Amino acid sequence: MIVFDKLWITMKEKGFSTYTLREKCGIDSKTIRRLRANENIETKTIDKICASLSCRVEDIMEFVESKDE
Repeated sequence: MIVFDKLWITMKEKGFSTYTLREKCGIDSKTIRRLRANENIETKTIDKICASLSCRVEDIMEFVESKDE
């Protein structure tokens, strides 16, 4: 399962609020909700987030083993 826990840490380190992320990336509040819930988002959104935060993909998301398996 892909989780976005690292996104919130990276945002805090770089002084980004969710409002700043929405404004710089052009993503909506529904996408922020999906990120918080670790739901699917488009790769172009990941690209926008990484570009805005000047970071790498592994700085905002990671794969963790699902407890169901």
